[in-house]
Amino acid sequence: MFKSPRGTNDILPKDWQYWNYVISKAENIARFYNYDRIETPVIEDSNLFLRSIGANTDIVEKEMYIFPDHGGDNLSLRAEGTAPVCRAYLEHGLHNSSHPLRLYYISSMFRYDRPQAGRYRQFHQFGIELLGEEDYSADFEIIEFAIKYLAALGLTEIKLLINNIGDLQDREKYIADLKKYFKNHINSFNAQDRKRFEENPLRLLDSKNIDFEQFVDIPQSINYLNDTARLHWENLLKQLEYFKISYTIDPKLVRGLDYYNRTVFEIHPTTDGSQTAIIAGGRYDGLIEQLGGKPTPAIGFATGIERIILNLNKNNIHPIETIKELWLVAYLGVEAKTEAIKILNYLRENKQISVLAPNRSLKSQMRYASAINATKVIIIGDEELKNSTIIIKEMKTGEQNTIPLKELTF
Repeated sequence: MFKSPRGTNDILPKDWQYWNYVISKAENIARFYNYDRIETPVIEDSNLFLRSIGANTDIVEKEMYIFPDHGGDNLSLRAEGTAPVCRAYLEHGLHNSSHPLRLYYISSMFRYDRPQAGRYRQFHQFGIELLGEEDYSADFEIIEFAIKYLAALGLTEIKLLINNIGDLQDREKYIADLKKYFKNHINSFNAQDRKRFEENPLRLLDSKNIDFEQFVDIPQSINYLNDTARLHWENLLKQLEYFKISYTIDPKLVRGLDYYNRTVFEIHPTTDGSQTAIIAGGRYDGLIEQLGGKPTPAIGFATGIERIILNLNKNNIHPIETIKELWLVAYLGVEAKTEAIKILNYLRENKQISVLAPNRSLKSQMRYASAINATKVIIIGDEELKNSTIIIKEMKTGEQNTIPLKELTF
């Protein structure tokens, strides 16, 4: 018997109550903030991710699905959403439209990761991107959007972690000092972290192998900001405080993708002491230019739908299922079946959820009605055909009445 590949999951009918809830809330919030949906291919040129995410990141080194196609092109399954959106932004002339431009996506992603709760090799993300606005108000909008989205889902026990990793020129001095600081401790690092030390010391702050409690005086990026970046940072924090959005500055927060600059943030649940972010994002003002476009400030976030659903369950938040009226049309005989299909089409034309009973005995058809939670059953047999009538049975009460077929109206 075949099984789904490790790290992937089937989304079964019983699961869609949660999925529809999470996705509908995302789409509603996006609509009120005037974000338009965009969808990119599930495969991309591998160089798109190598250039944008960074060759020395865990995603590129360990997690991407990279393969040559039959034509010799080097392709990758989509590992994250921002770089493909930026590629589409340039390819289709969206950079010529009015700015700022607000886009969102709900897409599947693929990473060769160690499967665990809330982390899979195929997973789904809801993400938003705000392109063409450098003002701190854009940073605030993205963070506020994230918090309001979680609140709409019922996830209010959260904490916002935030940092500013500066502009590219700020990071040169910061990284030099970071490397000088960690040089005295390199003997305690494993092989992977030694490689990070040599190639990109900023990635050391992402390491899960380093006990940072012993490093109390690590250089902090916010002490290296240029005047423009510092003013942007201070104004953002003032805006958060004015609107009573609590935050914690986390100097080790750098995010795992090389395209970030200035504001980076994560939102964590506080209810179970989890260290896993449920929303994360930041600025990427240099990415569009890096991909061949004009300098374009931008910021966004992404959240894993599976991880959101996991947290809904942890918090005993269960979507309220709308009680729907479901009709089952039961029949006895070939001629009655034809009439039943006509009635079924009439029901659907009048926006009634309806289904034809399976070709079984009437008793079995009624058992099927109970199994699918049908609220009403229409029964038609030889007698009803002869008299142009139908029987309507209310499944909840068991009451049934015979009425002329022409009186079935909506």
